[in-house]
Amino acid sequence: MFCCSQVHIINMTFPRGSGILLHITSLPSPFGIGDFGDSAFRFIDYLESAGQKYWQILPLGQTGYGNSPYGCCSAFAGNVYLISPEKLREDGLVSDSDLTNNGFETGRADFGNDIAFKNDLLWKAFAQFKTTTDETVIAEFHRFCDENTFWLEDYSLFQALKLKNNYASWTEWEDGLKRREPGALADARKDLDDETFAQKLYQFLFFKQWNALKGYANGKGVRIIGDIPIYLTSDSCDVWCNQDQFKLDDDGKPSVVAGVPPDAFSSTGQLWGSPVYDWEKMRSDGFRWWTERIKFSLRMFDIARIDHFIGLERAWEVPAADHTAENGTWVPVPGTDLFSTLRYVLGDLALIAEDLGEVTREVEDLRDDFGLPGMRILQFAFGGDPANLHMPHNFIENAVVYTGTHDSDTVVGWYKARARKRKNQSGEADFCRRYLQTNGKEIHWDFVRAALASVADIAILPMQDLLGLDNSARMNLPGSMDENWTWRARESDFSEDIAGRLGDLTRLFNR
Repeated sequence: MFCCSQVHIINMTFPRGSGILLHITSLPSPFGIGDFGDSAFRFIDYLESAGQKYWQILPLGQTGYGNSPYGCCSAFAGNVYLISPEKLREDGLVSDSDLTNNGFETGRADFGNDIAFKNDLLWKAFAQFKTTTDETVIAEFHRFCDENTFWLEDYSLFQALKLKNNYASWTEWEDGLKRREPGALADARKDLDDETFAQKLYQFLFFKQWNALKGYANGKGVRIIGDIPIYLTSDSCDVWCNQDQFKLDDDGKPSVVAGVPPDAFSSTGQLWGSPVYDWEKMRSDGFRWWTERIKFSLRMFDIARIDHFIGLERAWEVPAADHTAENGTWVPVPGTDLFSTLRYVLGDLALIAEDLGEVTREVEDLRDDFGLPGMRILQFAFGGDPANLHMPHNFIENAVVYTGTHDSDTVVGWYKARARKRKNQSGEADFCRRYLQTNGKEIHWDFVRAALASVADIAILPMQDLLGLDNSARMNLPGSMDENWTWRARESDFSEDIAGRLGDLTRLFNR
């Protein structure tokens, strides 16, 4: 491990530019959710036509119950439900008849039916792959497996065991498997050879399609901004494989869980339920797991956003038995040692810090000592304090500005909620209108213009805000389960008019 008491600031600078936030599942497609198919390639063409340099997405990890992209069961494995059925057909792994009569309706994401359809389709692709005599494809598959052995062997077995145990948590498996005894693991690999083979193939197909899509984007001058959830679910492969690196009890269950304390948004805080890292244990082995994770992510994306960056300076730990986050405790995290190690091993870090929430001076120092750009959210700007760091006149260049995020209202939804309040003439809506010099009739374009005109190196615009949609198009409402992650764009949403208007502003403000 590399540590140092003095940190030399080296900013990882990004080209001045702008882009669009749109998750893969929100793309239009003939199936239940958006995927890596033709619609994704057309969206890249759309970004190019509008003069955009960035495409920001949400995490691509394998999701579980609730379909949240932030509830991943692996820090490395990709979400196989993003695999394009059409691309599988192009590769000869499924037939035309396999893709017809699937019963999907256009509109919001249909995760339940899509998962059932994709599971069946992927098994058919696996059966076909086993018969292939194409030596080039076989060699590509084995090369992928060899290059990703450090996570793929365990993950394929984990998923095979989940299936065998009717998706029960690994903490409910027989003791030998739960505690990863070598003999039990060897027997399981032998017994589940076909299923582990299938899981490896699914990951091969995911990364084959993803790399083709990313390569196409890069060829068009578009850089991908990915997302790294800071925590994983307790029922994840990484927790199962690294039990000593998390704060668990003797049964493998979290002794404390992650969250955030009560604030203006929630009187009881947010209880995420994710296991908390044993940072001293991680420091003792040179942050091996984190180094592999960040290295992998920076190969997968051009830039990666670290979700809940605060958690790399201090963690809000809540007793696992509690039902709210009120009784947690802030526990320090060796963030400086972590990032010193990451920089020593990996060099420049193309990372963005999601520095929202209770940001302390220590969090700011950690971000700034390693030159990471933080986030500015225009919806947070108009509370009446001219010194608010989210107001454009307070921006710095090494920052990323957003009109809103996947967790916030849309701009139109935000403005309508405030403009409806008659007593708000001296409140946020009025302050916003005066600051932006607008009557509010096209408030979403006023926000877009303010973001693009700012000095922040990167400006990111959620697709919903470019379309001027209200809160029915909101992506996620934290603390709720209904309709989250289900918004999808239509093909008609990617109009030449919007691309032209966005392109004009992009050129005007030298992005």
